Amino acid sequence: MTTRGPNRILDEFSKVFTDTAGAAQGVRREVETVVRSQVERLINQLELVQREEFEAVRDMAVRARTENEELKRRIAALEVQLGRTDPAAPGDADTPSPAAPTL
Repeated sequence: MTTRGPNRILDEFSKVFTDTAGAAQGVRREVETVVRSQVERLINQLELVQREEFEAVRDMAVRARTENEELKRRIAALEVQLGRTDPAAPGDADTPSPAAPTL
């Protein structure tokens, strides 16, 4: 059974728009796929790291920095125990250097 008159024209327009919308969605999906693959290729060429790898290295750096600060405190405490007044000095200020001649 076919529809006659203005309703038939509207039905045809409806079918055309429905087909066009379906084709547009297919094109959109295809464009998204192509763009996604190009972006992934670009990221791989730039040798960017993934977030998980970055966070793991950052955590290692934080632990190393903390350990370094603790070791500095321990060295300073040991230098104080050895009687050095200036923890940055390589030897006692009162004791002449072995390489320095005495007069």
